[in-house]
Amino acid sequence: MAGVSYLLRVYLQDRPGSLGLLAVQLGSVGADILSLEVVERGDGYAVDDLVVEVSPGSLPDALITAAEKLKGVRVDSIRPYSGVLDTHRELELVDQVATVGRDRLQVLVDNAPRVLRVSWAMVVTDASGGVLQLFGSSGAPETPLTHVDWLPLHDAAQLDGEGDWVPDAWKDMDTRMAAAPLGNGDKAILLGRIGGPDFRPSEVARLGYLAGIVSTVLRAES
Repeated sequence: MAGVSYLLRVYLQDRPGSLGLLAVQLGSVGADILSLEVVERGDGYAVDDLVVEVSPGSLPDALITAAEKLKGVRVDSIRPYSGVLDTHRELELVDQVATVGRDRLQVLVDNAPRVLRVSWAMVVTDASGGVLQLFGSSGAPETPLTHVDWLPLHDAAQLDGEGDWVPDAWKDMDTRMAAAPLGNGDKAILLGRIGGPDFRPSEVARLGYLAGIVSTVLRAES
């Protein structure tokens, strides 16, 4: 029977052998690490995303318990995941946006959830009396935005998920959000991650770089 994959975000000490010890611990409960990406490094610590596969019926709590038996390891989040991590995924997305004949922003939001490991993506802009959703990915909330207090946007940023502008339905789903400007900032790509984890500064920076490159592509084609 095919295994079940999970994406774990793990904080661990950034020292030789720490990842090997983590792999041994996860292996002790029958988990295989399929792929790994370093999300962020700081002073003595690392934040890693790991895709692990376990046999059907295995409880995700067992992965958390096994990992956190190691000193200095904390599991920030765990969620079902299909596929493996690809460190070149942003470049592939830029290429898709650049080469598609039309609906470039739809291509962007359709692929951003997989590339940036979020639940949904949309492109929004200010409209008279409210907010207009120009494009949305599958899984984007059905409850619409009625206003935002952060447009125009000049830099990529993590947004306050409890702000007055956030619909109650989004708050009920514990949606963490980040956004980055497109073009001159009157439009923005908005990302939602249901249930967390929070966006790391490195993820916000990555979103900003991606949106900046896409904006350049769109200007060149206009």
